[in-house]
Amino acid sequence: MDKIPMTPAGHAALETELKQLKTVERPAIIKAIAEAREHGDLSENAEYHSAREKQSFIEGRVKELEGVLSLADVIDPSKLSGAIKFGARVTLVDEDTEEEKTWQIVGEYEANIEKGLLNIKSPIARALIGKEEGDSVEVRTPGGERSYEVVSIAYS
Repeated sequence: MDKIPMTPAGHAALETELKQLKTVERPAIIKAIAEAREHGDLSENAEYHSAREKQSFIEGRVKELEGVLSLADVIDPSKLSGAIKFGARVTLVDEDTEEEKTWQIVGEYEANIEKGLLNIKSPIARALIGKEEGDSVEVRTPGGERSYEVVSIAYS
């Protein structure tokens, strides 16, 4: 299987989530299932079915996180420099609207567009890879063609 690139912060966040699921969520749901069983008939026990469904979700997420973390290739952006690559914090100006945006290019499991964390597999990130400050970038997005100018590149 292919390695999954991620930043140290993204790796730590996934490890924290996994620890939370194993040490807090899992024991709590086991307790909730035991309490629901005490209420008698399981065929009509909504609390029991709800707890079992939540347990299934938690176990699935634990397996997913363990798999992702086992394939993680942690890349420290502070050791990188030069043209845009994984881990770069890029400031762009939309050439049509003059709107400035800053994104960090990260792995798909840590991406969060609202927090400025751009999935490396996204159209914008793919178009930015290899570009330098001052370059103009044409990106085909679901919203149509966009043109950006690379204002700055930082690795931290």
